[in-house]
Amino acid sequence: MAFDFLAGVPLRRGALGVAAAAVLMLSGCAVQPRTPTPTTTNASNSLSTQTQRAYRGRFAVTYNDQQGVQRNAYGNFDWQENGDTVTLQLRNPLGSTMAIVTSSPSLATLELPNRQPVNAENVSELMQNTLGFALPVEGLRYWLQPSAAPNSRAKTELDPDSNNGRPKQIKQDGWTIDYVAYADAPATGVKRVNLSRDEPPLQIKLVFDQ
Repeated sequence: MAFDFLAGVPLRRGALGVAAAAVLMLSGCAVQPRTPTPTTTNASNSLSTQTQRAYRGRFAVTYNDQQGVQRNAYGNFDWQENGDTVTLQLRNPLGSTMAIVTSSPSLATLELPNRQPVNAENVSELMQNTLGFALPVEGLRYWLQPSAAPNSRAKTELDPDSNNGRPKQIKQDGWTIDYVAYADAPATGVKRVNLSRDEPPLQIKLVFDQ
């Protein structure tokens, strides 16, 4: 048996591949909820990124390598956001640093253990070429608030069980962002979110610690 680090339950070995992928589920509701009508907007009212934010949690990524073979990566992350600059640290389950990514409007930097930092103009290209997969850092700055990113069209479905208009799903820039769970009061914010895209295939599962 193997252990699902996101959900905390045993998994069959055949379901893991190279590394464990998370299975995140929400409890069912006894009353059939009202299905809201998705809306498409330019996200002009998105929340501002000109602030400081910090997130900590766990990630699981499923992607295809350059030979088309499905791979999995998982571990812990620390996200530090200061205005337009994001620093993302990825660590393996034992706590060792896998990579540190810094993204600003003018430059992206990736640091790997015992290697010289690598710079590029585009953070997604930098991660793809170095790690084999790319997290949508620019979009995540907004999606984690949670809000659609500005300057591109987005299709948003609101959570029918929420009274404050929080999103249940956002589709934007080729990504589908599913908000699996929000934190229970008195905490606020996103608790679990799944992101996926078709080309190139990529699935990301994030769980946030309180």
